[in-house]
Amino acid sequence: MRILIAPDSFKECLSALEVANYIQEGFSKVLPDSEFKIIPFADGGEGTVKSIITATGGEYYNCVVHDPLFRKITATYGIMDNGKTAIIEMAEASGLSLLKSEERNPLVTSTYGTGELILDALNKGVTKIILGIGGSATNDGGTGMASALGVKFHDENDAEFNPNGGNLHGLKFVDTSNIDKRIYQTEIIVACDVTNPLTGTSGASYVYGPQKGASPETVQILDDNLKHYAKILREKLDKEIEHYPGSGAAGGLGAGTLAFLNATLESGFEIISSLTRLEDHIKESDLVITGEGRIDSQTLNGKVIKGISDLCNKYTIPLIALGGSVELDNELLYKNGITAAFSITNSVMTLDTALKHANKNIVNTSSNIARLLTVFKKLN
Repeated sequence: MRILIAPDSFKECLSALEVANYIQEGFSKVLPDSEFKIIPFADGGEGTVKSIITATGGEYYNCVVHDPLFRKITATYGIMDNGKTAIIEMAEASGLSLLKSEERNPLVTSTYGTGELILDALNKGVTKIILGIGGSATNDGGTGMASALGVKFHDENDAEFNPNGGNLHGLKFVDTSNIDKRIYQTEIIVACDVTNPLTGTSGASYVYGPQKGASPETVQILDDNLKHYAKILREKLDKEIEHYPGSGAAGGLGAGTLAFLNATLESGFEIISSLTRLEDHIKESDLVITGEGRIDSQTLNGKVIKGISDLCNKYTIPLIALGGSVELDNELLYKNGITAAFSITNSVMTLDTALKHANKNIVNTSSNIARLLTVFKKLN
């Protein structure tokens, strides 16, 4: 049996590669003679670099950058295509996972470190950058990133200041004259699988602010500040990005890449699917296994499992999905091309316990599924 294993990461728990390896371990116990192919997957968020570099045989590079609270850390990105293309995750430098729960505050966090990663890649001589912008801890509209690349932001007193989500209301003028000019000779593609605008009730602050530590009052402040920011970009730079689909991704980093990097926003799933030759591997498989931390309403809204299920449907390949929890009606899953979905938790437990034992639970669940397959084979 040819089994393709292509899961997303289990957020705050296991990387996509770790999930894939544990699934293979469970299946191998029962079906040791099967032929396994592993493609750790992502949609532009955490795991994007590892997914692409694993599939393409690229190289990893480390870089000292500033985290969302301006502490120095070491972040990793990848370079492929004979040194021409860099793969960067903003979450490596500006991600929510870098902060303790009590440190989360989108009023003060910054994407400055993401700009430092881009700068380091430019120094390596790349001519193309694929930037994944999921998993952010920020709400600064990408101003921190732009600052690291030479853009200067001035307040009402014409003094330069370091912008963040909490002080954008004071923005008066944006000076792009000192931006690193290599940006304009570099193709920049943003891997983004959300279509949220920058502002409003479906924008960056309202939809994603609470998970980054924003109270309802803070969400309003952040949204007002991004509206002012969009107004300044419109008036001073002739950049109309406020309602552009995806501009609200990663706390408005999507907007920042449009305004300062002349970037294009593309489906993260499509980018990674193409680079990893996912469709070809699905066609060649007898069974596909995927998964993510929580299978819920967002699963069917353009994320990894939905993209994989569409391709499996196209070639009538059975698809099994594993999740830390499964919160969707079975009939809805079946209608969307998922043959079966299994929760890896086997008893009532706290979230901390579930995260701690996720590896063992994935192995056990995978082994049980494999046993069911052997029974089915005997019956037929």
